[in-house]
Amino acid sequence: MSPSSGATPMTPHTLAFVESPVQLLNVLEWVHARRPLVDEPLTLVVLSPTDPMTRGQLRRMAELARRDGHEVRWEEARDGAGAPVRTVGALAGPLRRARRVVVGDPFSRYVQLLLALTRAPDLVVVDDGTATLEFAAQLTRGERLVRWHRKGGRLGPREALLAPVSAVARRRLTPRTGRTVEIFSAMPLDEVPDGVTVTVNDFAWTRARFGPPRVIPGADLVGTSLVETGVVDRDRYLGAVRALAAAHGARRYFAHRRESADKLHEIAVRTGLEVVRPDLPLELIARRGPVGRTVLSFPSTVVHTLPLALAGTAVRVAVCDIDPAWLTAGASPSARHFLAGVTDTARAVHRLARTAQPG
Repeated sequence: MSPSSGATPMTPHTLAFVESPVQLLNVLEWVHARRPLVDEPLTLVVLSPTDPMTRGQLRRMAELARRDGHEVRWEEARDGAGAPVRTVGALAGPLRRARRVVVGDPFSRYVQLLLALTRAPDLVVVDDGTATLEFAAQLTRGERLVRWHRKGGRLGPREALLAPVSAVARRRLTPRTGRTVEIFSAMPLDEVPDGVTVTVNDFAWTRARFGPPRVIPGADLVGTSLVETGVVDRDRYLGAVRALAAAHGARRYFAHRRESADKLHEIAVRTGLEVVRPDLPLELIARRGPVGRTVLSFPSTVVHTLPLALAGTAVRVAVCDIDPAWLTAGASPSARHFLAGVTDTARAVHRLARTAQPG
């Protein structure tokens, strides 16, 4: 990886900041969709998280980006108390020189701080899944930027301290004279802020780079981190996974990178499913194959992205709604509405089969 200190000074036209493998994938999709940028240097800056599974997927994605001819700069952005200061200091110069800044997560405090430092005339938000829906809606309404599963709660001390930074970032992401803002997304945006350009992500890079996959009998089940984020009750979720696996003959469980090891162990023991920890985003894993003839999912980004990545194949994507009874007492008031909306919009756009709720 490119060192985070002592690196050759960058003079890119475009800087892209990513913190997850999916964000990096969608930067590559954006570049593919914007072919005229092929002559402009792009530097991908990885603001590395601490989670080992996410780091591993990011390293694999970074290699794919390098093979496509892009520079990748790896920043140990969370390596100790002094890491944020070192990282921001190292990126201040490139940020000032960048003509275009691409970000994958406008809710990230790190990204918000970097946005507050840039004067780039062109800003792009690439798809970060369901978070993109909430970002577009909040920007349209002029609301503070807060993740959907935390919406409705009080500001904690840290959030209150960083609220001015978040406000500046929101202003940066609001189009005005001399500044363009683009959202590049596979998600159906019901609310689009005035002046924002929306470009559809159809996963053309993924389809060109991988597959078509070998389709095998049976079903694969896609995991979610809704338990880890405190939205869904653990026992309810495990029961739903067991019922879905039995009803559809599922053989494999593709773990979300944020799922806990003990929960995954319990899923394997209680259901007999083969738990797979993907080394790349699921869209690439499915496209590379082999993949089950049916892919089962709870409401999440993949109910929108997998039909696009698997277009032209015989794979059927089905979604299981989250029963309101599965929500925890601590789930935010908006959780039920938001999750239902993710499912309904995907079913309408992609005609996903309705999967019966497990008992």
